[in-house]
Amino acid sequence: MQSASDRHEYPAHWEADVVLRDGGTARIRPITVDDAERLVSFYEQVSDESKYYRFFAPYPRLSAKDVHRFTHHDFVDRVGLAATIGGEFIATVRYDRIGADGMPASAPADEAEVAFLVQDAHQGRGVASALLEHIGAVARERGIRRFAAEVLPANTKMIKVFTDAGYTQKRSFEDGVVRLEFDLEPTDRSLAVQYAREQRAEARSVQRLLVPGSVAVIGTGRTRGGVGRDVLGNIRDAGFTGRLYAVNKALPEESKELDGVPAYRSVRDIEGPVDLAVVAVPADHVPEVVTECGEHGVQGLVVLSAGYAESGPDGRERQRELVRHARAYGMRIIGPNAFGVINTSADVRLNASLAPQMPRPGRIGLFAQSGAIGIALLSRLHRRGGGVTGVTGVSTFVSSGNRADVSGNDVLQYWYDDPDTDVVLMYLESIGNPRKFTRLARRTAAAKPLVVVQGARHGGAAPQGHAVRATRLPHATVSALLRQAGVIRVDTITELVDAGLLLARQPLPSGPRVAILGNSESLGLLTYDACLSEGLRPLPPLDLTTAASAADFHRALSEALADDTCDAVVVTAIPAIGEVSPGDAELAEALRSAAAAAPAKPVLVVHVELGGLAEALSAAASTAPRAGSTALGGGGGAHLPPLSASLERGDPPRSAERLPTAVPAGPVTASVVTDRNCSRLIPAYPAAERAVRALSEAVKYAQWRRDAAEPGKVPEYEDIDEKGSARLIGGLLARGQGLTLGTEETYELLGKYGVQVHRALPAPSPDAAAEAARTLGYPVALKATAPHLRHRADLGGVRLDLADEEQLRRAYAELTELFGKPEELRPVVQGMAPRGVDTVVRAVIDPAAGAVLSFGLAGAASQLLGDTAHRLIPVTDREATSLVRSIRTAPLLFGWRGSTPVDTPALEELLLRVSRLVDDHPEVVAVTLEPVVVAPRGLSVLGASVRLAPPPARDDLGPRTLPAY
Repeated sequence: MQSASDRHEYPAHWEADVVLRDGGTARIRPITVDDAERLVSFYEQVSDESKYYRFFAPYPRLSAKDVHRFTHHDFVDRVGLAATIGGEFIATVRYDRIGADGMPASAPADEAEVAFLVQDAHQGRGVASALLEHIGAVARERGIRRFAAEVLPANTKMIKVFTDAGYTQKRSFEDGVVRLEFDLEPTDRSLAVQYAREQRAEARSVQRLLVPGSVAVIGTGRTRGGVGRDVLGNIRDAGFTGRLYAVNKALPEESKELDGVPAYRSVRDIEGPVDLAVVAVPADHVPEVVTECGEHGVQGLVVLSAGYAESGPDGRERQRELVRHARAYGMRIIGPNAFGVINTSADVRLNASLAPQMPRPGRIGLFAQSGAIGIALLSRLHRRGGGVTGVTGVSTFVSSGNRADVSGNDVLQYWYDDPDTDVVLMYLESIGNPRKFTRLARRTAAAKPLVVVQGARHGGAAPQGHAVRATRLPHATVSALLRQAGVIRVDTITELVDAGLLLARQPLPSGPRVAILGNSESLGLLTYDACLSEGLRPLPPLDLTTAASAADFHRALSEALADDTCDAVVVTAIPAIGEVSPGDAELAEALRSAAAAAPAKPVLVVHVELGGLAEALSAAASTAPRAGSTALGGGGGAHLPPLSASLERGDPPRSAERLPTAVPAGPVTASVVTDRNCSRLIPAYPAAERAVRALSEAVKYAQWRRDAAEPGKVPEYEDIDEKGSARLIGGLLARGQGLTLGTEETYELLGKYGVQVHRALPAPSPDAAAEAARTLGYPVALKATAPHLRHRADLGGVRLDLADEEQLRRAYAELTELFGKPEELRPVVQGMAPRGVDTVVRAVIDPAAGAVLSFGLAGAASQLLGDTAHRLIPVTDREATSLVRSIRTAPLLFGWRGSTPVDTPALEELLLRVSRLVDDHPEVVAVTLEPVVVAPRGLSVLGASVRLAPPPARDDLGPRTLPAY
C-alpha cells in the first residue's frame, strides 16, 4: 500500500503496448486530468446501447461531475486505464476500492468494483480482455485481491469477458443484475487463457505482415538500382498474388505506373486498402511515411531503411520514436535496417526482400536478425535441396534487422501453428526477452523442431542496433536453459542447416543406436568414432567393400532398417571405381527405394566429394518433383549462392552489412535424395562428423519430446510455511531496499521451507571456540569464513574431526598463525556432519532469464570444468532428477569405482524446496547452499546465504505486453 504522500504520482510503469485479437496494436495507459476532452469525445462515439449497459440507464452525455470523477484518480483506491489508438480513447476501465459497507472506501480494503466501456467500432478485438489483465495487475500491485462487477443480463459480451478470464469466480443474480466476484490471484487456467490470447494475437500480427492482400513499396526511385526499386521488382517477379503499388513522392503527376506496377506519389492517393508497406526511404523521411501509412490504415511496415540504432545514440532515439509512432497507429514493424520478408506459399508468393530471386517453396521457417546470414542460409538450403520444389525449401523467411518491434518471439508465435512450417531455423544475435523466448520455445519444440544458432555470444555485447536487457548468466548457462526448453542449440550456420536438413523430412530416431554400412572401411570407422564422440551407440560398421553393387547397398540398407537393434542408419559411400561398381544415379536410386520401404527410421548418407554421387543424389531428387509442382529457375531453383568464404566457414558478419545483389556461385556441399512424392528425404553430408552431429541432435531432441510428454509436477510439502515466510520477508525488507540476511535470519527463512542448516557458532577467540564446541558437542570442525578462504578447504582454512578441546585450541592456533588474526579469519565452530559428497545448490533471479536453479559438486575441479547444471524455476520432480544426473561428475553420487552411493532422493527434495522458496517469493533474489554434504543417508547443509530485494512491479504473471521501446 502506498502512503498518502506518493499515491498521486503518475505510475509510468503501467503504460504498455498490447497486441489485440486481430493483430493490431493499442496503447494502454493511466487516465489523467489532461484527458477530459478525449474522454468526452470517446463517450460521444459510443452507442446508446453500450452506454445503457455501462450505467444501467439512458445516459446520453457525461456531466462535468462525471468527467471530473473519471479523470481524477489517486492511482491507489481509484484507478482508470484507457486503451488508445492514434492518441484517442477506444476503451476505458476503472476500479474503485470497496469498504466493508459495500461503498467506496475511505480506508483501504482488498476488494474493488470494476467497470468497462468499449467503443462499438472496436468491440470484438479483445480490447476488454487486455484491459482486464492490466487493471488486474494494477489492483494486485495496490493490494486488491478481488474484483466485483455488476452487469446487466443482456450484456453477454461483457459477462463473457469476465467468465472467460480464468479466475476463480462467484456469480449471483439480484434485482435484475448479474453480480460477478472473482479473485485476482493468477490460476493455472487464467495463465493458460492469457498465454493462449497472447499467442493468437501475436501470431495474427505476424500473419498480417507475411500474408498481405496488398503491398505498397514506398521509396521506389525513378531510376533502376535503388533498394526500393529492387524490392518492387522482386515482389513483381515472384508473382505476388495480391495488389502491388509503387510509391514515390517525386514521380511526375502524369506517371501512372512504374515497371508495370500502378504508381502513386503518396499512400494516401491509393484508393483501396494497403495491408503492408515496405519502406525504403532515407531515415529522415520515414516519420512522414509512417504518418501517411497510419492515416491510410496500413496494417504493418517492413522498414529497410538504415540509420537507426546501429548508427549510434542519435539513431537509437530515432528508432524508439519510429516504434512509438507506428504503434500509435496500431501498426507493427519489421526492422528497421531489415533485409525483408518472404512467403513462398502458392497463395501468396511474396518476396518483399533484397533477395534477388524467390527461394524454393518448402517446409522450413527461417528467421535471421542478420540479412547477410539470412541470404547465406537461403543459399545453402537451395543448394542442398537439389532443385526440388518442397524438399528443403522455405515456407516463410523473416530478417528482422534491428529487431525494434517484431522479434523472434513474435515469429515463433506464428510458426507454432502454421500448417506450412514443419521445422524452424533461427539465427539470433540477441534475445530481447529470454524468459518469454524460453516459454515459447518449449511450446513450439513440443510440436515441431526448433534449431537455433546464437551469434555475438562471447563478450556479452549485443549488436549495436539491438536494445536488449543484459543477462548476468554466462553463455553456457543460457544455452543449457534453451536446451531444457527443447531448443536444438548449434554453434554455426553450417550445423544449423545440417540439422534442419535432417529434421525437415526424416522421422525422429527412437533411440541412440546407429547402424553403419558402406563401401569404405575407413569411412565407416570414422563414422563409428564420431558416433561414440557424440554419445551415440553405434553398431560395428558393415563393410560392403569397394566392389559393392547398387543391389548390395539396397539389400544392406533394407536389412539394417528392418533390424530392431538399430534406431538410425548412416550410409557411407566413396566414388565408384571400375566397371563393376554402381553408377552414382543407380546407387542413389537404390538408397532411395530402400529407405522409402521403411519410413520409421532416419537414414543419412556420408559421401566423399570426389565423384558424382552428390550430383546423382541431386539428380535423383530433381527427377521426382511433387505432383502438381514445378521447379523454379528452369529446373534448378532460385540461384542464391553463398556470400563469401567466411560464410562457408560459418563466421557471421555484422547484421547491418548491406548485401551484394549477385555473388559468385560456390561449391555444392551436400544433397538429398527423395522418394517420388518428396515425402522422404535422405540428407547427404560431405563429412562423417557433420552427419553424426546432426543425428545426435535429432536423438536428443526426440528424447526431449518423449520426456516433455510427462513433464512431472511441482510437489507440495505440508511443512512449508509460505505465509510465515512472506511476513518474515516483508519485515526484513522494511529495513532497506535490499540486503544479505544474517546467519539467524537465513536459518529462520530456510527453515520455513524445510531446509535445515547445520548450525555454526562464531569463534572470535580460542575461549569462544571452546565454548561453542561444548554447546554443539564434539567432534567439531573449525572453519575460517573470510571471503578469500570460505569454502576453500584446499587452502587449509578448515580443520575437521576435532575430538576434544586440546585439538580445537591447537587447530585454532595453527589457523591464526597461517592466515592472520581472528578478526581477519572470521572463524566458526560447527558440529561434524556425516561424510559424503560435497555439492553446491544455488538459485538466482537473472534480470533477463528469470529464476534459475543451479547444481554442481563443490570444489575447484568442478569450478574449473564449469561442471554445473541449470534449470528454470519452478522445477518439477522429473527436472530435479535430471538436474542431479546431468553434470559430468554425477557418477561420484552413484557409487563410482565402488564407493557408497549417496542419498540422491534427499538431494532432489532439497532442490525442489529451494525452487519453491524462490518461486513463491520473488523478493528472494539469490540463495546459495554451500557445501551441501550428501551422505549415504540424508544430507547436511553446512553453509547458506540468502539475499533479498524488493520485487519488481510486474513479474512473469503480469499482463501480456509488447516490449518497451
